Amino acid sequence: MENTSFEKEIYAAAVSLIERRYPKGWGGAAAVRLETGEIITSVSPDTELDVLSVCMELGGFLEAHKQDVPVTHSLCVFRESEDAPFTILSPCGVCQERLRFWGVNVLVAVTNSSNELLFRPLSDLQHHHWSAAFNKD
Repeated sequence: MENTSFEKEIYAAAVSLIERRYPKGWGGAAAVRLETGEIITSVSPDTELDVLSVCMELGGFLEAHKQDVPVTHSLCVFRESEDAPFTILSPCGVCQERLRFWGVNVLVAVTNSSNELLFRPLSDLQHHHWSAAFNKD
């Protein structure tokens, strides 16, 4: 399936932020697309203790909540060093729960063996979501 131009824009926005924010060494960033078409990028703040860290996507999710506009797409990407290729990270379980606020059809970029830009509905990642225990109809 070929990516839409805005999916490529989301990827480019995250990569651009990494190149600007982390010109040397490791770098990671997220980008979310809102229903309005706006793309919001974010990073995970540096912390002294890992327990205080948050996901790269959280800043974008919080901005979407602040604006009260649904998220349609979410992407997280990182690289090991300035010479390494960019790698897409599927949303972790916590971010999947955060994204579920906007529904199971939110499109998320997913890790894959060819490292291609590949978006799938959130529902594809959550075949056995715990909420099914409460949806008896």
